[in-house]
Amino acid sequence: MRKLIIAALAAGATAALPGDTIELKDQAALTGRILSEKTDHVYLDLGFTVLAVPRSSILRIETNAAPAAGESAPRETSSLQRQDLFVVAAGAPAERPVREHLRHLGEAVVQIRTPGGLGSGFFLNEDGYLVTNFHVIEGESQIAVEVYHQRGGQLERKSYRQVRIVAMNKFADLALLKIEDAGAPRFAPVPLGRLDDLAVGERVFAIGSPLGLERTVTEGILSSKTREIQGSLYLQTTAQINPGNSGGPLFNLRGEVVGVTNMKVTQGEGIGFAIPVDALVFFLKNRDAFAYDNDNPNNPYRYLEPPRRLGQPAAEPDPRS
Repeated sequence: MRKLIIAALAAGATAALPGDTIELKDQAALTGRILSEKTDHVYLDLGFTVLAVPRSSILRIETNAAPAAGESAPRETSSLQRQDLFVVAAGAPAERPVREHLRHLGEAVVQIRTPGGLGSGFFLNEDGYLVTNFHVIEGESQIAVEVYHQRGGQLERKSYRQVRIVAMNKFADLALLKIEDAGAPRFAPVPLGRLDDLAVGERVFAIGSPLGLERTVTEGILSSKTREIQGSLYLQTTAQINPGNSGGPLFNLRGEVVGVTNMKVTQGEGIGFAIPVDALVFFLKNRDAFAYDNDNPNNPYRYLEPPRRLGQPAAEPDPRS
């Protein structure tokens, strides 16, 4: 593959099309028109040939083609690498204004509907795996996912109703779902970031469906990385979080998910909370332990009595009780 890229660079030095640029990890670059982006390869039209560039060789993708009428200007995007069930940015994405991220995130953030209410969620990969809060789907079996697909520069709404619960953790308030509708297309995922790269005071933004208002964007700062609530640590943010945002993503300005929004302080404004991305990654990597059981959907449990010391008689019941 390396020889093919070198040959293409040599031949395309004078014939390459103006447009998109793929920067490679070996400091080379390819310029042409991106025809398609798949999980493992990006297909680039060089004018004289179409080249399949492996994702593993890509450092960064810069789109410079003129936008279609009514579309916002293109932006530089980092390639995505698959890790387990989710994707991460292969390079180091640059921070950009919120408005430049929205065009690329519209397909990835979804609305989740059940007979009991609604919430938000987002895609982890192209295969239809998505995340939401446990409390959004708690006690429900009829789940619908509303997705906005990019078609000709516009978003078209489509509802998917064959949704399987893969895993859920009541105590972490996380649930993993999968769309299994026949003929479902490949879905647009968003990359997960790292908690260690996040700083207090950094600007963040949330996308979701507060009170059913789809694809609502709110922006704020990260107020705290370690807000303790009932024994667990949460991200605290001034980005407005309301009912319906639950299960949606909290992004940094690099377009990476850093948290899963799930609650707010009702007596005040600008005090919202999100489950840290590290807790989400732990849940995903250990999803077999939280696998949903159709025969026992509530996964009941009971505490056992602690062992007694040897020779200690069992306590007699109180006759007054």
